[in-house]
Amino acid sequence: MHYQDLQKEYSTLIYKDFKIADEENFIKVTYTYILGNYTFTPSVTINKANIKNNNVNQEFLSYLFFNYGLVDIINYFKLSCPKKVIIEAGYINQDQINFFKKLIYNGLSEYFYRNNIDLSYIEFTNFEVNSDRKFNFSINDNFDGNLILVGGGKDSIVSLELLKDEKLNNSCFLFERNIYPKNIPSYKSIETAGYTEDDIKIFNAEIDPLLLELNKKGFLNGHVPFSSQLAFASYIMAYLNNKKYIITSNEASSNEGNIEDSNVNHQYSKSIDFENDFRSYVNKYFMKDIEYFSLLRPLLEIQIAKIFSHYPKYFHTFRSCNLSTKNTGTNWCCNCPKCLFIFIILSPYIALKTLTNIFSKNLLNEQDFLETFKELLGEKAYKPFECVGTFEEVKYACSKTVRMLKERKEPLPYLLEYFDARYHSSDDKLEYFWNDINNVPSKWVNKIRKELNEHD
Repeated sequence: MHYQDLQKEYSTLIYKDFKIADEENFIKVTYTYILGNYTFTPSVTINKANIKNNNVNQEFLSYLFFNYGLVDIINYFKLSCPKKVIIEAGYINQDQINFFKKLIYNGLSEYFYRNNIDLSYIEFTNFEVNSDRKFNFSINDNFDGNLILVGGGKDSIVSLELLKDEKLNNSCFLFERNIYPKNIPSYKSIETAGYTEDDIKIFNAEIDPLLLELNKKGFLNGHVPFSSQLAFASYIMAYLNNKKYIITSNEASSNEGNIEDSNVNHQYSKSIDFENDFRSYVNKYFMKDIEYFSLLRPLLEIQIAKIFSHYPKYFHTFRSCNLSTKNTGTNWCCNCPKCLFIFIILSPYIALKTLTNIFSKNLLNEQDFLETFKELLGEKAYKPFECVGTFEEVKYACSKTVRMLKERKEPLPYLLEYFDARYHSSDDKLEYFWNDINNVPSKWVNKIRKELNEHD
């Protein structure tokens, strides 16, 4: 269905309410959103065994859950791109409205592009607050230690290793949708890092099944800024566990968009722009004692790959393939741009034989990947809509691997033959890049630099 038809029929999305049930063993929050004649009731469940804060301010916790509902609503907004969002569950001011409007507009940039929705920032939707429910709270608590977001890929593993000396003061955050954690790569990587089940804090969020049914019926669908949802969810878990630092593993490469001269960026909610906005938002409206930042923001994907290559114990636990994670989570799909990118970015540092064993095949020899390879090199109109690195990094990794194979007099795989015939050897020293635009606390900067230098 065309978005204008859906937008006309389903023109208003209402954030009606949220209710918190404090049960014996868990906290369950149920949200109510209304779109036309459809009502959605997604929920969040937190096991009380995952809570260590004995001095929880219930009003503040309610406010945090209310705010989580404001970002979760994006999943339902995308069904019709409604012209109006009405907030009845609680009050927010105009500055807060501006934060969420910017997040939705930029975070759904890929969604707009793929659904041929051409709307300016001013016209795409209006927010109306129809509630005088304000949350009054005063927080006086001691926060210490780290909550590390673990997604199962190489990036969060590098963060786990960088912070291994602080293990006694670390907890690991998992965001789950009805998946038993022990079956997923992120859990296996956490175990490999030496953490126990008590160290894992799980935020279980269920979407309303009606959402998937409507997608099948032809309602709009598309990529949402999932990392923004992680940000609000992890803040809740940090508060419930007295953690001072919420540590993500988003790199400098995520700042690059997918289409030149546009705001379309698959990774917008991993970018420094969102990170800064979120930090500002929570400082104003939550508290300043809990700090959100990316530990790997100074680095590029290529540098993270190089560091990761020195952690072989994770080679068969890590997984950066979204398709495999959505299904069984046990194998790389070997059929998506993310799989090819990860294979390429690791190829200068991990032997092709080892990579082939990890992925089950040498992806650089797959002729069916040629068009995707061209996209990763910047030869097409856009970069693949996945969490992949920059064009320069892909070229650098290919160049470095080609030189290495030639020095060993080994044959070039199919995709590297294509690369070698069209590109000159790169002398760029991307491995020595440092992004000064970051929010990493000074106490960790030298540790990151040291890790880079040790692997030269």
